[in-house]
Amino acid sequence: MLEEESDDELRELAKEELNQSKAEVTELENKLKILLLPKDPNDDKNVIVEIRAGAGGDEAALFAAEIYRMYVHYAEGCHWKIETLEIEEIGIGGMKSVNFMVSGQGAYSKLKYESGVHRVQRVPETESQGRIHTSTITVAVMPEAEEVDVTIDEKDIRIDVMRASGNGGQCVNTTDSAVRLTHYPTGIVIYSQTEKSQLQNKEKAFALLRAKLYDLELQKKQDAESEARRSQIGTGDRSEKIRTYNFPQGRVTDHRINLTLYKLDKIMNGDIQEIIDACIAADQAIRLSRLNEEG
Repeated sequence: MLEEESDDELRELAKEELNQSKAEVTELENKLKILLLPKDPNDDKNVIVEIRAGAGGDEAALFAAEIYRMYVHYAEGCHWKIETLEIEEIGIGGMKSVNFMVSGQGAYSKLKYESGVHRVQRVPETESQGRIHTSTITVAVMPEAEEVDVTIDEKDIRIDVMRASGNGGQCVNTTDSAVRLTHYPTGIVIYSQTEKSQLQNKEKAFALLRAKLYDLELQKKQDAESEARRSQIGTGDRSEKIRTYNFPQGRVTDHRINLTLYKLDKIMNGDIQEIIDACIAADQAIRLSRLNEEG
């Protein structure tokens, strides 16, 4: 009788070990497949991030400035360098728009998931009735484009130089250092005045124009691909609402992956790694699923 019980226990133990081994093999196979997934050729590039205030007036501009600071804090934590390319501020500390470059290893591979509409829900300081308002901003993350990536015909561009202007108290240049580029084929207009040197402002303006033209080509390429091959996470529509920041409840929700975190203060201070990791994992899972279907 004891021998039978001992045999049963051994069989159960062997069965558990076999199941555990199978699970480990499956996990290793998935890890290997993830390593073999085609790499985004832009993942190692620096990025240019554009933040624009959307619906909500001054409140949207204030939120745009806060999201800009959130990315600055995150970049500093990653030991990346940040350089402002173009900025349009409003007098109360908000930003109608800001373009900045983030330079550092793997910048695009992490920040590319931030493109889309970010929504804020809170009571503005100017709201006397205590009502919650909803405002939006748009974020576009573009890989830095080298001259070899984009060919710009000089005949397609008009370059204007002018004196830089600034908000109250800000130093205003007395020389024609600000540069405005107009790209006729696309209608893109770039204005750069963050540097005191006209040459530096021109370089920044061209860097931003190259990134925007390169991004347009990437969007065209992605639109031409079949829906089945397009990633649902990394290349979302710029008009898609991707995240809500609810201040009264202290929560942030990423709608693409159904992730809700109750640490809004930390996130606004740059602690967004958990969200980015979840987006990367979801993106890999989608691509892995499609790879298995094709296989």
